[in-house]
Amino acid sequence: MIRDMPEPREAVRKMAPYSPPSAGREGKLRLDFNENTVGCSPAVVEFLREHLTASQLSIYPEYVDAIHELAAFFAVDEDEFTLTNGTDEAIQVLVNTFVDDGDEVIVLKPSYAMYRFYAEVAGASVRDVDYDSVTLAFPLEELLGAITERTRAVLIANPNNPTGTAIDLEGVRRILVAAANAAVLIDEAYFEFSEITALPWIREYSNLFVSRTFSKVYGMAAMRCGCLFSGARNIAWLKKAQSPYSVNTLAALAARAAIRDRAYVENYVDEVLAARALAYDGLHRLGIKTYPSEANFILFQLGERAIPIRDALRDRGVLVRDRTYEIPGCVRVTIGTRAQIGRFLEELQKLWK
Repeated sequence: MIRDMPEPREAVRKMAPYSPPSAGREGKLRLDFNENTVGCSPAVVEFLREHLTASQLSIYPEYVDAIHELAAFFAVDEDEFTLTNGTDEAIQVLVNTFVDDGDEVIVLKPSYAMYRFYAEVAGASVRDVDYDSVTLAFPLEELLGAITERTRAVLIANPNNPTGTAIDLEGVRRILVAAANAAVLIDEAYFEFSEITALPWIREYSNLFVSRTFSKVYGMAAMRCGCLFSGARNIAWLKKAQSPYSVNTLAALAARAAIRDRAYVENYVDEVLAARALAYDGLHRLGIKTYPSEANFILFQLGERAIPIRDALRDRGVLVRDRTYEIPGCVRVTIGTRAQIGRFLEELQKLWK
């Protein structure tokens, strides 16, 4: 006898599915997911080889050494952050800790899809604040006007994905003051390329949360490792809502090695910034409209040809990301090395006639 299946929560039924195009990327020039395009530091791989043992794989992760070294690296106390399974878990834990069913959460549009995703899973009422449709500048005044007494969380990427645009620290301060009763997340996944950070303010503003990730500049997207920072009292609450072993042993080991090789990260950032300038120059020479970016990617306008050109580039082994469903006519390209951007521009030029 077939019984009726249990029904999901209403919030889940109403959600749109999120399915990133992550298949079939191996062997192609990956300029679509904002990853490090050359890989992590060789020191990370070597550290894993030297320190990973069969015994370690048989026990649950221990984070004492990682917490100690990361706290020193980020200049915070050990009780002022928690390790997370990438930025995604940071968002999830923050929402689960501070947002109740029906509470209001403010997100920017367009922005990282997981902000809306986890807010909707929690049953929150999501309020969108649109970026300027012409300049894609950060809509500070509009966001401040959207904050109400019902607002329980404000989720911001700085710089923003997919626009690449950023908000300055004075703007962040105004948001923290206006949303005094809400948890304000400043997601700094692309901090190394912008050098704008609110992290030193976590003791000054009790509603501030800052996230960082090892998925971008550190080249460890497969490890799923990040950090969520806030005042010690907030972190204690977050840990109550967080799985105690969500970050695996390999990720914790890799993070320790990654922060030790500062030269690798600095050299990669320098290369990306040089390649970003090259990309802007090349796109402008082709007469293609671009938007200002403080991150390791550029959003550009191809109009009605956006998807056909994206597909043609893929056929030539170059992957870029379609964003037309959020910003009509727009495609996003990850900035890698100068050689990689040179190849991208060469292939694009053949198509853009």
